[in-house]
Amino acid sequence: MKSFKKVSLIIAAALTSTMLVSPAAQANAGTVTLTVAGSAATGGTVVGTPVSLPVPADNSIDAADALKIAVTSVDTGTVVTAVATNATIVSALATSAAPVTASSGSSTLSVSTGTGNSADFYVYTKSTAVGTVSITRAGTTTVYYVQGTAGALNSIALTAPASGAAGTVATLKVTGYDVFGNVKGGATINTLVSSNGVATSSTLTTDTATATLGTKEQAVTLPASGSVVVTAYATVATAVTGLTAPVGAVSTTITVRDLAGELAAKIAELATANAALAAEKAGRAADKVAADAAAAKAKADSDFAKAAYIKEYNALATKWNKKFPKLKVTLKK
Repeated sequence: MKSFKKVSLIIAAALTSTMLVSPAAQANAGTVTLTVAGSAATGGTVVGTPVSLPVPADNSIDAADALKIAVTSVDTGTVVTAVATNATIVSALATSAAPVTASSGSSTLSVSTGTGNSADFYVYTKSTAVGTVSITRAGTTTVYYVQGTAGALNSIALTAPASGAAGTVATLKVTGYDVFGNVKGGATINTLVSSNGVATSSTLTTDTATATLGTKEQAVTLPASGSVVVTAYATVATAVTGLTAPVGAVSTTITVRDLAGELAAKIAELATANAALAAEKAGRAADKVAADAAAAKAKADSDFAKAAYIKEYNALATKWNKKFPKLKVTLKK
């Protein structure tokens, strides 16, 4: 009986403790809403379908340029943090009283809800590459994707070979850029090719294919002589204070090379060099002959002088030996 009472007391105590200890309330991650200029954003939740945003070519971050990320229904006092890559975060859009430009903002921003339960972020991009924004709140992180669309044509570039052989084909390439340096597909760029008093104009449209985006090539046949002056020009955007100045015209010169003439000149130079080398070799041979002759004469003179000396010495030695047989000296050979 006593054992039964003890078991009953243990069970009652366990039930009581279970009722008194309640689990900690789970933090509320809230709701995230994506809008652009007040309308629901298209895409953004996967990298393959980023939210498309125009780059802020007017140097003002307005509603149409930015993705608004609104976090609502989080617990009061929650700190919401946004971190961007290849994009920029601002806490508010531009107004006449408080401008927000393309140099405003940063890659990170935190908002403490304080006594409220919501936080807003605005994200813009100056690049046509895909960017990301990570929103972290109450231990939950969600990544959203954005991508800029190139602005109006702001500058052009022209590349061409410095020289080319007469009669060959030189390849020119024009490239269009927006104010932030993004290549611009579908842009109209004109070229004027001038040579020997003749000018030919062409209208090019830059490619929209990914591999050649923003560029267009043009083939030019070089004349027999002289040079070719190429000028590229286009209608570009109006200058915007604080952004890169527009460039609407560029030019370059291609020097026409006469390869046959250059080859003939090189052959003549080689012939001259070979003749000089032959003359030098002949001079060296003549110098050697003269040096060998001089050496031979010097040796002959030396041998003659030596023979005369030995003859004279031996004559005197012979007389000495005859006169003094006991004090003979050896004759020289």
